[in-house]
Amino acid sequence: MNGENDPHRHDEAHTGTAEAESARAQPMTRLRQEQALTTRQLEERRLIHRHESMREHADAFRELRTRLLSVGAGPGSEGRNFVTLVAPVQHGSGGSYVARNLATAFAFDESKQALLIDCDATHPTQGPALQVEAEHGGLIDYLENETLPLAEIVYPTGVPRLHLTPSGRIRETPGESFSSFRMRAMIDSLRAHHANRHLILDGPPVQGSPDARILSDLADLVVLVVGYGRVTTEAIEKAVASFPPEKFAGIVFNRRP
Repeated sequence: MNGENDPHRHDEAHTGTAEAESARAQPMTRLRQEQALTTRQLEERRLIHRHESMREHADAFRELRTRLLSVGAGPGSEGRNFVTLVAPVQHGSGGSYVARNLATAFAFDESKQALLIDCDATHPTQGPALQVEAEHGGLIDYLENETLPLAEIVYPTGVPRLHLTPSGRIRETPGESFSSFRMRAMIDSLRAHHANRHLILDGPPVQGSPDARILSDLADLVVLVVGYGRVTTEAIEKAVASFPPEKFAGIVFNRRP
């Protein structure tokens, strides 16, 4: 799997029950759909597709998806959906690119759905990259507004079976929101309503903030993204140590930011 864009895999809270019931009861049958994107539109959004021009890169992400399915299933849990945190070591590593295309690879499978959640509230990228207009807001808006329905922040992307929850408003220190009961209840609700839906959390960089580590508490698996030739071995080892060993699935070396 060589090429500029290829990934290389190396190998609660005390809150009232009313809020929990409200978060879990949000109707998730309102997932909006739209016409599928053309090949040109997919390439403009830097998304993998099935055509020959993207075959090598698509296969690389499909291989990553297959390995995660193998790790995430575990004994007695075949077919279970899971939450994957994709976290770059530092800005410029291409973590959002990897998260976006990993989610797309899950959506390639007609038996599965994928929801990409932009959790980098300081430098959100997925909404602009996928050209999704967040008319009702995004993740941070939902976490800070108890009257905002969960279904309103799940947007179609033009890729069949792939939806996006953008970050919403910018926050310099979103860690408290990520560790809130409402965030955990949201993840539980999104998983529960569609057993075949895999959640991909596009996380902030590990360096310089505890937010990626906080998000790992919500994830089943963690994938670390390293900008090829940009990060020292010491920085990689330090980033790996930030996550629970039982959740750490591996490293993706990525050439594209």
